[in-house]
Amino acid sequence: MSQIAWREILGFNEDQLKELCFAGYAYLKQGQYDAALDFFRALVILDSENPYYLQILGGIYLEKNNPLAALNYFEKAIRLDPENSQTLLNRTKALFALGYKKQAVTQAKKIANHPDKQISGQAQALLLAYP
Repeated sequence: MSQIAWREILGFNEDQLKELCFAGYAYLKQGQYDAALDFFRALVILDSENPYYLQILGGIYLEKNNPLAALNYFEKAIRLDPENSQTLLNRTKALFALGYKKQAVTQAKKIANHPDKQISGQAQALLLAYP
């Protein structure tokens, strides 16, 4: 399957991508997940190498109770940015939601001592919630 260079075809520059991202994020903050989903799907098509867009798209799917789709996007984001703690935490949540307890526990233990207390606290809470 060939990749169509939509960004070049449409002539989108970085500023236009940022505007789409801000609009999508505004919908996300309002809990309008379906609208946000459309924006971030478009952003992933326009810039498939941006781990942030992939992570956000995965997060939206996680919020919409579709952990399999979420995991797919988290995996893509991790391939591009393997050290992103928020993506690793969200991947852990998706793994737990899918019942992949062994993998989820292993991942949660890796980030349970993260220097960012918000990340480590959530990882520790997941470990307590899924003994």
